[in-house]
Amino acid sequence: MKLSPVAVVLTAVLLLAGCGASDPPGDAARIDAKLVANLDPADARAVGQAVNAFGFDLLGEVADGRQNTITSPLSVAVLLAMVLAGADGDTAAEMAKVLRLDDRRDVRVGALLRTLADTDEVTLSVADSLWAGQGKPFEADYLTFVRNTFGATVEQADLASQKAADAIDAWADKNTNGLIRKIAADLELPSPQAVLVLLNAVYFLGEWTTKFNPAHTSPQPFTLADGTKVNVPTMHLTNVKLAYAKGDGYRMLRLPYGKHGRYGMEVLLPDDGNTLSRMLGSLDADRWRGAVDSLSEQQIDVLALPRFELRWKGELRDPLKRLGMPTAFAPDRADFRPMSPLKPWLQTVVHKTYVRADENGTEAAAVTGGVMQVMARMNAEFRVDRPFAFTISDKQTGTILFLGAVGDPRA
Repeated sequence: MKLSPVAVVLTAVLLLAGCGASDPPGDAARIDAKLVANLDPADARAVGQAVNAFGFDLLGEVADGRQNTITSPLSVAVLLAMVLAGADGDTAAEMAKVLRLDDRRDVRVGALLRTLADTDEVTLSVADSLWAGQGKPFEADYLTFVRNTFGATVEQADLASQKAADAIDAWADKNTNGLIRKIAADLELPSPQAVLVLLNAVYFLGEWTTKFNPAHTSPQPFTLADGTKVNVPTMHLTNVKLAYAKGDGYRMLRLPYGKHGRYGMEVLLPDDGNTLSRMLGSLDADRWRGAVDSLSEQQIDVLALPRFELRWKGELRDPLKRLGMPTAFAPDRADFRPMSPLKPWLQTVVHKTYVRADENGTEAAAVTGGVMQVMARMNAEFRVDRPFAFTISDKQTGTILFLGAVGDPRA
C-alpha cells in the first residue's frame, strides 16, 4: 500500500554543530520569536508550497508505485535548509534550486515550524539536535542562525565512539515515543571522519474527528499492484459527511483530526483502470493543491479504509544528487566554508518513518539524519621499518643526484 506524502504529518529538521559548551540535557532550544515576529502568515504558506514541490520531486525519485514508500517532505526539506545555511558558491546555488528557496538563510522556515506547532487539536512535537565533534571549529554566526531559526540544541560528542552513537539512538527513541529507536548505524556512526551530525525527530498523534467502530472492522480483499488479491483488516464508516474531490485519474477524500479538522489525512485513490504508479507520475504539488482546494463536503454512504502500520527507511544521497544537488556530496567541490573552516561535505542523509492508522486515529513519527564529514587525517607517524627507496635531489632544478633502493640497511 502507498501513502500520499501529505498523509504522514511529520517533519522538521536538523542541524548541528557546536563549539563551546553543550546545551543542558533535556533543555530544548526555542525559535527566536524576534526573528519571525514580523513575518506574515503568507511567508509560512510560501515556504510550505516550496516544501510540497520538493516533496513530490523526492517521491518521484524514491517511489516505484509498487512498494510502500512513506516520506516526510518537511523533515527532509528543513534538514537540507539547515545544511544550506552553511553553504556557499555552487553548493548553495544547487541546494537552493532543489529546495526552491531564494535565500540560503531563510528565516521563513522557522516561521513555518512555529505555525505548524501552534495547535492543540493534535499532539505534534518537533525536536532538533546538533551533535558536533569535540574540539571541531564551527562558525559562530552559523550556529546562532541554526539555534535561533530552527530551535536546535547543540551537543558535543566524540563521534568516533560507540558512546556517542548510543546517545544519538537514545535521542531518536525518546523523541519519537519509542517508534524509531535507532538511526546511528544507518548514518554509519561511529565514524572518525564525522564532524557534525544533524538530527530531527517529529512525533504526531491525532484522533479522527469521526472514529471508526472496531466492531465494523473485518478482513476485506485488497488488490496488489501485480493483481494478486489479499485480505487485509478494513475499517468502515457509513453515512458520514467528508470532504471529497475528483482529480485527473483519481479521487481524493480527506479524513480530519480533532474538533476543527485543521490537520487531516488526504487519501488519493486511482480510478479504475489507472495505477498508483501512473497516478504518481502525473501528480505534482500544484495538482495536489488544486485537488485540495476543490474539496467539498459530500455524503459518503460507505467508507472502507485498510488499517495499516508501516515503516520505511531510505538513504537519500543518490536521489538528492539526481534532483540537482551533487556538489554538496562531493568531497573535492563542496563549499561549506560559512559552516566551518574544516572544509566538510555532506556525506549522507538518511530518512526513517513510521505511521499507524487504526480506528481511533493516526500515530506517526520521523527521524532524519545528516552527517558532515572531512577527509581522514593522515597518521603523523612515519616509521621506516621495511625495505624503502630514497632520492637525493636538487630542489631548484628538480634533478635527482642519487636514487636508491634499500632492502637491508645493515649491508
